[in-house]
Amino acid sequence: MFRRHTRPGRRTILLTVGALTAGLLLTTPQPASAANLVKNPGFETAGTDGMPYCWERSGWGDNDFTFTTVADAHSGSRAMKVELTRRADGDRKALITESAACAPVVSVGRQYDLGLWYRSTTPDTSLTLFRHDTTAGWQYWTDLKTLPISAGWSEATVRTPEVPAGTDRISWGVSVYGTGSVTTDDYTMDQVADPVPEPVCTGTAEECGDGRWDVLPTQNPVRSMHSVVLRNGKVLLIAGSGNSEEMFEAGTFTSAVYDPANGTYKQIPTPDDMFCSGHVQLDDGRVLVMSGNKGYPSADGTVGYQGYKDSYLFDPVTETYSRTNDMNDGHWYPSATILGNGDVISFGGLKEDSTGSVTAELWSDAANKWLPLWQVNQTWSYWGLYPSMILMQDGRLFYSGSHTFGNNIPGTGSAVYDYAANTVTEVPGLRRKDERDQSASVLLPPAQDQRVLTIGGGNIDSNPDANRLTDIIDLKQADPAYTAGPPLPQGTVDLGGGAVPQTGGQGKMYVSAVLLPDGKVLETGGALHNRADPVYETSIFDPATETFDPVAADPEARGYHSSAFLLPDGRVMATGDNPGNGSWNHDVSLYTPPYLLKGPRPDITSVIDKEWVYGDTQRITVDRPIAKAELIRPAAVTHSSDPNQRFVDLPLSVDGDNVDLNVTSNPNLAPPGWYMLFAVDANGVPSVAEWVHLQGPSALAAASGDTAAAHVHSFADALEGDVDGPGRKRASVEVDPAVAGCDRHYGSANVCVPTVFPAEVGKTAASRCAWLKANDYGRLRINGKDDPLRLDRDRDGVACGKGDTRKR
Repeated sequence: MFRRHTRPGRRTILLTVGALTAGLLLTTPQPASAANLVKNPGFETAGTDGMPYCWERSGWGDNDFTFTTVADAHSGSRAMKVELTRRADGDRKALITESAACAPVVSVGRQYDLGLWYRSTTPDTSLTLFRHDTTAGWQYWTDLKTLPISAGWSEATVRTPEVPAGTDRISWGVSVYGTGSVTTDDYTMDQVADPVPEPVCTGTAEECGDGRWDVLPTQNPVRSMHSVVLRNGKVLLIAGSGNSEEMFEAGTFTSAVYDPANGTYKQIPTPDDMFCSGHVQLDDGRVLVMSGNKGYPSADGTVGYQGYKDSYLFDPVTETYSRTNDMNDGHWYPSATILGNGDVISFGGLKEDSTGSVTAELWSDAANKWLPLWQVNQTWSYWGLYPSMILMQDGRLFYSGSHTFGNNIPGTGSAVYDYAANTVTEVPGLRRKDERDQSASVLLPPAQDQRVLTIGGGNIDSNPDANRLTDIIDLKQADPAYTAGPPLPQGTVDLGGGAVPQTGGQGKMYVSAVLLPDGKVLETGGALHNRADPVYETSIFDPATETFDPVAADPEARGYHSSAFLLPDGRVMATGDNPGNGSWNHDVSLYTPPYLLKGPRPDITSVIDKEWVYGDTQRITVDRPIAKAELIRPAAVTHSSDPNQRFVDLPLSVDGDNVDLNVTSNPNLAPPGWYMLFAVDANGVPSVAEWVHLQGPSALAAASGDTAAAHVHSFADALEGDVDGPGRKRASVEVDPAVAGCDRHYGSANVCVPTVFPAEVGKTAASRCAWLKANDYGRLRINGKDDPLRLDRDRDGVACGKGDTRKR
């Protein structure tokens, strides 16, 4: 089951000692040596309050602890012992004092090698860093390394990430978050030399600055709106009926597997209409596909889309689907989030009768099935369609506010959902919350930073111009709130008469956001209105500077039912587009980012072990120096949504071409499964990915031996928003049959005549028909006797005929 550590009911108070500028010293304070940036590295100089000079206590939570200076040292006469004798939650840390007198000075963009000697009786320890931001002050930075149990003195070394902008000093030390003790001594800190030559451009000057898009010669054979990068590097493309009522009536459901190695497609027998299903990769690499389309809307518009209860597993080895047990409800457009224990939780979507599902569903990894309703916590909340639910480092879920179709949920539009407590707490700050329809939300690199970026969006009900808004939230704060990010760059938009520059607040919905191995985010594709007016704009967001850099734009329209995703070779693939006239773009684009045009790539020459365990150290060899390594979870994306996409930093311990990678102890940061492992040099040039398997529940149990538990921090521990517990039990909520923003009185079910036209179109039949003609809608029959948009003025059963637009 889905659990997290119990959190204290009040705001956590850190136990800390301030800067030590006075007090009785047993010896003269020892400065850092020329090579070692740590002052008093061996604790030989005493300070006040029982702590050595330039060292302080810190920590949080409900636990019993002691900090002791002991004589059993690695060298000299003193060492520092931190011990927990009882723990309900939290940790205790011995850190370098957060002061100008003691904390080492660092340079932005540089890396530092840290080292210490230790003895430990618990596997629940981590080397933890804090940084001083010149504007925001001291704050948590990251965990670098889990220290294995060691009865004798052992050395631990690790390299920091590049120092972030605005940082002038750091503090670090060892956290203890399980019962037992850790004794440390002889700390070292050295700046890493910079051996990296300047990159050499291997393309044109424009390509080296902006990258390059190539449209592939072979088209995608299926109308795929779901894209899943499989653990063998191939791509599963799911169409189902492909939003085609004709294919649905014929029982023709399709999928294909694309092989980037040779550019071929293999069509896969598809047992059901997986159009607008949910999907997620399980810890063994199989793909769980949930729900889909039981039926299209009725011709008269009185019944909407219907979601079935069916669920399937796709095996990437046999390339076949197999049936699982049914879900408790139908869920057309459900969320799907994998949890730290390998379970999957799902919310929202439409039931078999077209109403909104309020049932939370839980897939048990251990039982390999959907659990019955009575075994799953229920709030009876309706989360809408494809709500973006991102797993936080403590096991709660952050609903980012990104969703599909219409308005956001009531309240502030974003929230923290706590499964264990069964509560929903509103989170403030999301701007224009009811215009985030088919925005994109992504957990920014690295996942350890716990920051989420939300990009663009619109509203298919009111159909305004899609916006340029971006909002960023830092979930490390006690009471996090969205803050305004930089506006999206503007590109060109095709309003039916050719591409023209965007103006004013014009942005885009149907956004794709892709994590890149250099630690940045590619955003691409989109449209200005509901299934119309494609926007040609692509840019790269840098989380370090919070800026967008416009780059080459995909030459293909990528609006509704499009997706973009990272391939193991570091390129980005984009596919699909399904405008309101019902057509489909079968062309596929590949983006080569600038980092692939900067000369030779580093090569991972060996991976000692591809089966990884949390808290472990794994060795690789490389052919030249690298600056960082990371795990990127492969995409499972649809409708601008992939809440499981994440980039997990792997701190390095470097010995020539041998690089030890330190794996997080926290499965909520990196849920079990298959990952792409990239090694990246100081110029941001990545290797081709190697596939590694971060093991599932069998590796998570912190029992005997040296298995590490998760190091959970006290982030978002003082939420002040409105809190809702479980409401009254109910079967569903009413949802407008026109939830997709389409008036079904015109044309077939796969054609979307908007219920609300863009504002500039006007309300006359002539202007509306001119817009439909410019967007290639063709002949539109009238379904039934109603004509709510007044497009069949001569009442001949066909909209926008000659008699309908003639002046009278």
